Amino acid sequence: MENYDSLKLDNQLCFPLYACSKEIVRLYKPFLDEIDLTYTQYIVMMVMWETGEINVKSLGERLYLDSGTLTPLLKKLETKGYITRHRSAEDERNVIIKLTEDGEALKKKAVCIPEKMQGCVHLTRDEAFELYRLLHKVLSTIGEGE
Repeated sequence: MENYDSLKLDNQLCFPLYACSKEIVRLYKPFLDEIDLTYTQYIVMMVMWETGEINVKSLGERLYLDSGTLTPLLKKLETKGYITRHRSAEDERNVIIKLTEDGEALKKKAVCIPEKMQGCVHLTRDEAFELYRLLHKVLSTIGEGE
Protein backbone atom coordinates (compact mmCIF):
# COMPACT_ATOMS: atom_id res chain seq x y z
CA MET A 1 0.00 0.00 0.00
CA GLU A 2 1.35 3.39 -1.01
CA ASN A 3 1.74 6.22 1.47
CA TYR A 4 0.24 9.47 0.15
CA ASP A 5 1.19 11.63 3.15
CA SER A 6 3.56 13.59 0.96
CA LEU A 7 0.52 14.84 -0.97
CA LYS A 8 -1.26 16.26 2.07
CA LEU A 9 -1.54 20.03 1.91
CA ASP A 10 -0.41 20.33 5.54
CA ASN A 11 2.86 18.58 4.63
CA GLN A 12 3.79 21.07 1.92
CA LEU A 13 6.31 23.86 2.45
CA CYS A 14 5.12 25.53 -0.74
CA PHE A 15 1.57 26.11 0.48
CA PRO A 16 2.26 28.30 3.54
CA LEU A 17 4.80 30.23 1.44
CA TYR A 18 2.19 30.77 -1.29
CA ALA A 19 -0.63 31.65 1.12
CA CYS A 20 1.58 33.95 3.18
CA SER A 21 2.79 35.78 0.08
CA LYS A 22 -0.77 36.23 -1.17
CA GLU A 23 -1.95 37.53 2.21
CA ILE A 24 0.98 39.89 2.62
CA VAL A 25 0.28 41.41 -0.81
CA ARG A 26 -3.39 41.75 0.21
CA LEU A 27 -2.33 43.63 3.35
CA TYR A 28 -0.18 45.98 1.27
CA LYS A 29 -3.08 46.87 -1.05
CA PRO A 30 -4.78 49.65 0.96
CA PHE A 31 -1.44 51.38 1.58
CA LEU A 32 -0.42 51.07 -2.07
CA ASP A 33 -3.84 52.23 -3.27
CA GLU A 34 -3.10 55.53 -1.49
CA ILE A 35 -0.11 56.07 -3.82
CA ASP A 36 -1.73 54.41 -6.87
CA LEU A 37 0.71 51.49 -7.18
CA THR A 38 0.26 47.75 -7.40
CA TYR A 39 2.55 45.58 -5.30
CA THR A 40 4.69 44.71 -8.32
CA GLN A 41 4.97 48.39 -9.29
CA TYR A 42 5.94 49.12 -5.68
CA ILE A 43 8.82 46.64 -5.65
CA VAL A 44 10.06 48.07 -8.96
CA MET A 45 9.93 51.55 -7.44
CA MET A 46 11.83 50.35 -4.35
CA VAL A 47 14.67 49.21 -6.62
CA MET A 48 14.49 52.51 -8.51
CA TRP A 49 14.64 54.55 -5.29
CA GLU A 50 17.69 52.53 -4.31
CA THR A 51 19.54 52.65 -7.64
CA GLY A 52 18.17 55.64 -9.57
CA GLU A 53 18.99 53.84 -12.81
CA ILE A 54 19.17 50.18 -13.81
CA ASN A 55 18.88 48.06 -16.93
CA VAL A 56 15.83 45.86 -17.47
CA LYS A 57 17.81 42.63 -17.28
CA SER A 58 19.31 43.50 -13.88
CA LEU A 59 15.94 44.66 -12.59
CA GLY A 60 14.33 41.39 -13.68
CA GLU A 61 17.05 39.37 -11.98
CA ARG A 62 16.75 41.38 -8.78
CA LEU A 63 12.95 40.97 -8.64
CA TYR A 64 12.72 37.43 -10.09
CA LEU A 65 10.53 38.78 -12.93
CA ASP A 66 10.82 37.99 -16.64
CA SER A 67 10.74 40.62 -19.37
CA GLY A 68 7.20 39.60 -20.35
CA THR A 69 6.03 40.64 -16.87
CA LEU A 70 8.31 43.67 -16.59
CA THR A 71 7.60 45.32 -19.94
CA PRO A 72 3.91 46.21 -19.35
CA LEU A 73 4.72 47.12 -15.75
CA LEU A 74 7.47 49.52 -16.83
CA LYS A 75 5.23 51.03 -19.52
CA LYS A 76 2.62 51.78 -16.85
CA LEU A 77 5.20 53.36 -14.52
CA GLU A 78 6.50 55.42 -17.44
CA THR A 79 2.95 56.57 -18.27
CA LYS A 80 2.57 57.65 -14.63
CA GLY A 81 5.75 59.69 -15.03
CA TYR A 82 7.82 57.81 -12.44
CA ILE A 83 10.47 56.37 -14.77
CA THR A 84 11.88 56.79 -18.26
CA ARG A 85 13.12 54.02 -20.53
CA HIS A 86 15.74 54.33 -23.24
CA ARG A 87 18.06 52.05 -25.16
CA SER A 88 21.71 52.04 -24.21
CA ALA A 89 24.03 53.87 -26.60
CA GLU A 90 26.63 51.09 -26.15
CA ASP A 91 24.22 48.21 -26.77
CA GLU A 92 20.81 48.75 -28.41
CA ARG A 93 19.51 45.50 -26.87
CA ASN A 94 19.99 46.94 -23.39
CA VAL A 95 17.07 49.05 -22.07
CA ILE A 96 17.92 51.47 -19.26
CA ILE A 97 15.30 52.59 -16.75
CA LYS A 98 15.82 55.88 -14.96
CA LEU A 99 13.93 57.38 -12.04
CA THR A 100 12.25 60.75 -12.74
CA GLU A 101 11.75 63.65 -10.34
CA ASP A 102 8.11 62.58 -9.90
CA GLY A 103 9.30 59.04 -9.16
CA GLU A 104 11.72 60.37 -6.57
CA ALA A 105 8.96 62.53 -5.03
CA LEU A 106 6.74 59.44 -4.70
CA LYS A 107 9.28 58.03 -2.24
CA LYS A 108 8.17 60.60 0.36
CA LYS A 109 4.61 59.24 0.14
CA ALA A 110 5.78 55.61 0.34
CA VAL A 111 8.27 55.89 3.19
CA CYS A 112 5.62 55.08 5.84
CA ILE A 113 4.47 51.84 4.17
CA PRO A 114 7.09 49.45 5.66
CA GLU A 115 6.28 50.68 9.17
CA LYS A 116 2.54 50.28 8.56
CA MET A 117 3.18 46.73 7.32
CA GLN A 118 5.19 45.87 10.44
CA GLY A 119 2.01 46.56 12.41
CA CYS A 120 0.16 43.99 10.27
CA VAL A 121 2.69 41.17 10.64
CA HIS A 122 3.04 40.15 14.25
CA LEU A 123 6.63 38.94 14.48
CA THR A 124 9.35 40.04 16.84
CA ARG A 125 12.36 41.73 15.31
CA ASP A 126 14.37 38.51 15.74
CA GLU A 127 11.60 36.37 14.20
CA ALA A 128 11.32 38.74 11.22
CA PHE A 129 15.09 38.64 10.71
CA GLU A 130 15.14 34.82 10.89
CA LEU A 131 12.26 34.51 8.42
CA TYR A 132 14.01 36.96 6.08
CA ARG A 133 17.25 34.97 6.35
CA LEU A 134 15.54 31.64 5.67
CA LEU A 135 13.53 32.95 2.71
CA HIS A 136 16.65 34.40 1.12
CA LYS A 137 18.45 31.11 1.71
CA VAL A 138 15.64 29.32 -0.15
CA LEU A 139 15.75 31.88 -2.99
CA SER A 140 19.52 31.60 -3.31
CA THR A 141 19.44 27.80 -3.56
CA ILE A 142 16.48 27.42 -5.94
CA GLY A 143 17.72 25.98 -9.18
CA GLU A 144 20.92 24.56 -7.73
CA GLY A 145 21.52 21.03 -8.92
CA GLU A 146 19.21 21.32 -11.92
